[in-house]
Amino acid sequence: MSAENKHIVSYKTFVSVWVILMFLTAVTVWIAKIDLGFLNVVAALTVATTKALIVILFFMHLKYENRLFKISVFITFLILAIFIGFTFFDVAYR
Repeated sequence: MSAENKHIVSYKTFVSVWVILMFLTAVTVWIAKIDLGFLNVVAALTVATTKALIVILFFMHLKYENRLFKISVFITFLILAIFIGFTFFDVAYR
């Protein structure tokens, strides 16, 4: 049996992350009420991506994983972002 690298995250960290996520949710609602044209989609996806990154780092404990695993997760999300970005070319040029 190998020894696992255990880490303990404090409640203060979890509450701080929760407060940040609630703030970003309020920012998302605020952005939705402003007419930015095509930039509404970009702004909403930027906030959503930031929220997803925070959830992955803290609640899914990616912050405490080794470097190779972090790089593989980053590459996966980069490929996903490229695919989503290509679909927005269709929306932008209608």
